[in-house]
Amino acid sequence: MSERRDTVLELLSLVSGRAVEDITPDLDLVADLGLDSPKAVRLLVELEDRFDAEIPDEEAARFSTVGDVLEYADSYDARP
Repeated sequence: MSERRDTVLELLSLVSGRAVEDITPDLDLVADLGLDSPKAVRLLVELEDRFDAEIPDEEAARFSTVGDVLEYADSYDARP
């Protein structure tokens, strides 16, 4: 697993309170991890701080599963 993916999982664990090993790509951010609006904002801020990047609102709105966040993080290296 890449360092970027490890970081995403660590941040999801921090924000959700779930153990890293219990977080899988198929989990829903709201239904399974309990990310309400304040927690979702905290996750975005943590991701932006950790990766020194800005995640556009329209991209963040597409995050519904852990896999969506991981996929975005994986594709970030390919962005201009």
